[in-house]
Amino acid sequence: MPLKKLELKAGVNRENTRYTSEGGWYECDKIRFRQGTPEKIGGWQRISDNTFLGVCRSIWNWVTLSSQNLVGLGTNLKFYLENGGGYYDITPLRKAAATLGNNPFVTVSGSATVTVTDATVGYIVGDFVTFSGGSDVGGLDLNAEFQIIGLATTTSYTITASSNATSSATGGGSSVTAAYQINVGPAFAIPLTGWGASSWSFGAWGIGAESVEEVRQWSQANFGEDLVFGPRGGTLFYWDASVASSLFVRGVALSSVSGASDVPTIQNLTLVSDISRFVFCFGCNALGSSTLNTMLIRWSDQEDATNWTPSATNQAGDLILSNGTNIIAAKQSRQEVLVWTDSALYALQYVGAPAVWTAQLVGENTSIASQNAVAYANGIAYWMGRDKFYMYDGRTKPLRCDLRKFIFNDFNTTQYPQVFAGTIESYHEVWWFYCSGSSTVADKYVVYNYLEDVWYYGNMSRSAWLDSGLRNNPLAATYTFNLVDHEEGVDDNETGTTAPIAAFVESAQFDLDDGHQFMFIWRLLPDMTFDGSTVSSPSATMSLLPLANSGSGYNDPLSEGGSNSAAITRTATTPVEQFTGEVYTRVRGRQMAMKIESSAEGVTWQLGTPRIDMRPDGRR
Repeated sequence: MPLKKLELKAGVNRENTRYTSEGGWYECDKIRFRQGTPEKIGGWQRISDNTFLGVCRSIWNWVTLSSQNLVGLGTNLKFYLENGGGYYDITPLRKAAATLGNNPFVTVSGSATVTVTDATVGYIVGDFVTFSGGSDVGGLDLNAEFQIIGLATTTSYTITASSNATSSATGGGSSVTAAYQINVGPAFAIPLTGWGASSWSFGAWGIGAESVEEVRQWSQANFGEDLVFGPRGGTLFYWDASVASSLFVRGVALSSVSGASDVPTIQNLTLVSDISRFVFCFGCNALGSSTLNTMLIRWSDQEDATNWTPSATNQAGDLILSNGTNIIAAKQSRQEVLVWTDSALYALQYVGAPAVWTAQLVGENTSIASQNAVAYANGIAYWMGRDKFYMYDGRTKPLRCDLRKFIFNDFNTTQYPQVFAGTIESYHEVWWFYCSGSSTVADKYVVYNYLEDVWYYGNMSRSAWLDSGLRNNPLAATYTFNLVDHEEGVDDNETGTTAPIAAFVESAQFDLDDGHQFMFIWRLLPDMTFDGSTVSSPSATMSLLPLANSGSGYNDPLSEGGSNSAAITRTATTPVEQFTGEVYTRVRGRQMAMKIESSAEGVTWQLGTPRIDMRPDGRR
């Protein structure tokens, strides 16, 4: 018989059985499709030996007038600016330095736990406080930053010193000052149940209410070279790049900036419109009120981040959306600002005075998983909903997905707030990270290649993502408190130690010949390239997995009298690359699947079009 080409269509399809998906791919991890064939994804490299505190949920990149390439990082504990591999803490203060009472510190000999007396209200476990002006107590110098580890009484809390006290003592003097940073937030979504967990009349009588305490989310955008940022449900802050030694200066409440007028005191989401230069708050307090309206949108005067008082001489204003109960997300597109509520999509359009901005309903009966579940690429907004994917290109419509059932059947629905999207524009990809099964970290991803209209997926833990043209590579935040450059090298260097990246792709089951009779495959002609590998003899394993019948398990043994797999190796690099030309096998079956995998350092690969040599087998 002539050689049979194993030509499989691009993308992974898990919507049907392995046999029904014949002619395509069924399983994968750490691969992508490029020009119709699978290849291993690139590696990642941490950008710094330093780490940050907390789980990062927001990354933003911009360049100042002094050519500082800055990255804003919002974690559940802190807010940082990254520059040149250093993380600079600009977390705003909730309460500026104020003098405590006389001798506020109590130490216990042999213990690092210190009790601090302070009648100030508002601090919680996990908050950060900085002391200054105090004298040594119990052999400890406490003029430094600490994290509150426990609440001793209503007017005292405990911290952990850098060493054990040498004596039990009460002291510190009468000049101790304490400055408190804004309250920390949850690192993960926490399901809440019972009385008071949700709104009045929610759920049936006698059934405990259910709600979720969401993760600490940040929104941030640059206003010129400055930064406007804030946590969801908190104050809006401002960082001025022009201040001397600005990397060492904390952000301040926007309402405290000189000339500020009627700045929202609470907001869920902030955005700066690209061309028109308005600062938006989505879900905020109305003018003259301190109550949060989750469907209210307010914006500042044009080119003025501080003036939020509407008048006949400026363009500050507001509007209330009607479809939904809560604004979830917002994204700048080419000509409009897109706003997602929990049930609809709106497009905000600038029309000038007197209305200034109008809202057009462009999508109904839609959902979005989280604040960060939307990405904008190729002039189109793509987002993950609660049970499907969507796109907006002037019209809102569901996005065809070959992995929909597979993804949403393996989803931790209590962790929707952790879903986030990102792009790798160089490969025409939109990535979504989500928590699978019972995981409380975003441990899996799904990718849509919008150029080739295909899907693939894999396992990877990340907490935030940014694909910026101002940096050479996409940036991602990890749960090891690092920033990593993606598509850098071919290995995993998340923590400073190089490790291999295991990658594989496995086809659906396909018939050998007509599928009615057993076929004997005696020769495999692989077609692979290892271009980009960093070792001299990279290899991958190609396996042929035979079946006696579709729907049955793979033959046991996998092959009779021979081998079903072989290492495909680059054997020489000069003067020309030479690869394994053929592999002799002894595989029998009516159907078969093919698998390609690698797990060694320094290896990357791309599959071409393998061929098999087979003949009818005598077995019935």
